[in-house]
Amino acid sequence: MSRLLLLLVALVITACSSQQGGGVTEAADGFYAAVAAGDGARACALLSPRAEEGLEKGGDTCPKAVLDLDLRGGAPLGGPRVYGDEAQVRLAADTVFLHRFADGWRVRAAGCEPRPGLPYRCEIEG
Repeated sequence: MSRLLLLLVALVITACSSQQGGGVTEAADGFYAAVAAGDGARACALLSPRAEEGLEKGGDTCPKAVLDLDLRGGAPLGGPRVYGDEAQVRLAADTVFLHRFADGWRVRAAGCEPRPGLPYRCEIEG
């Protein structure tokens, strides 16, 4: 009987975790698919407003600026890490940070490299 109870608890925890992170990996994948396809407008639509504004500070439009960066995604390395409305997705060639908005997950930082003892260095921040 206790094994059945443990199994049920594990299933509930797994279901809650997957619901909490639902859409995170898809948003990151969609962003990198748009970049790879040369669709800067679609990539920018998946950015947080602050990340989009940050790209435009250089004087270019977001669609042009995002395609000028050397962004490489790759396959996910494990599942997303979700912390409330914030999430991290580690990809083979990048780490992406996302925020949950009313309309879903959006990329707030991409092209991020870890730096031991320091915050990540990101090509896109917001």
